[in-house]
Amino acid sequence: MKRVLGRLGHAAFVLWAVASLTFIMFRLMPGDPTLNFLSESFSEEMRAALLTSFGLDKPLPEQYVLYLGSLLRGDLGVSFLQKKPVLDILLDALPNTVALTVTALVVAYAFGIIAGAFLAFARGSVTEGIAIPAALITRAAPEFWLGMILLAWLSFAWGIFPSSGANEAGSEFTSEWARLTSADFLWHLTLPALTLALYLQGLPLLLMRATMLEVLNDEFIVMARMKGLSRWAIVMRHAARNALLPVATAFALGLGSSFGGNVVIETVFSWPGLGRVLVSAVQGADYPLAQGAFILIAAVLVTMNMVADLLYAWLDPRVSVGARR
Repeated sequence: MKRVLGRLGHAAFVLWAVASLTFIMFRLMPGDPTLNFLSESFSEEMRAALLTSFGLDKPLPEQYVLYLGSLLRGDLGVSFLQKKPVLDILLDALPNTVALTVTALVVAYAFGIIAGAFLAFARGSVTEGIAIPAALITRAAPEFWLGMILLAWLSFAWGIFPSSGANEAGSEFTSEWARLTSADFLWHLTLPALTLALYLQGLPLLLMRATMLEVLNDEFIVMARMKGLSRWAIVMRHAARNALLPVATAFALGLGSSFGGNVVIETVFSWPGLGRVLVSAVQGADYPLAQGAFILIAAVLVTMNMVADLLYAWLDPRVSVGARR
């Protein structure tokens, strides 16, 4: 319980720091954000009334206090440009980002775990000599480069997948769940998810291979071999289960970091998620929307880091014992 409370306190501090930094950062940016939503035909009285409605007529310290108070109430403000509550805009984009992130991570880690376990047994082989550099290249390559290559081949050249968007224009669905499970949405999701999965798969593959190599030298694996167990039984029943601990932790961390790092993928594929919302808000100097997007992404990152830490402690009791000492 002490560990959980400590992590909650740390998470609250990080979120306060992110909220404060985003407040300061956007107000230090050059340019006047009011120029983006005030018409030239507005009189001074109309301009003053609009600034008052957004709270921009108050001194910065007062704006900051009001801003933190609104966050505590769950009020992220109103978008300058869209004239809609920021929370509504973010919640509209959230399902698309979640679908992209979870799909890519599941594919990347499923492939990485299986391939990493296989490569641990194929150490020194030609397959390993090809697979390891390939995993390193895809991990080191910029996301936008991978995205442009797949777009050029699978969309523009061969026309297999759509190049942008999450649904065909004019599509109508009875519910959000119906949209997310429709063939149209899944078809649009394939290319950006594949790009992100290619970028992510190197980490679980190399991590699984490294931990498998360590586990395969443990005494219980030697005993399993002496008992005459098959290679498959050794891998699945003994080695893989013990090697999955760091991979499971990396998955939780990857969920948070990928959630916040989809800006490039969503921009390349014009995917209507949080990353695209954030880019548009920054370009349009839409302070409330950009701040809300940053805070939501930071909240997910902090939450998943906390989950990963607690998950590791739960799966490996030695971590909790070490913490108590």
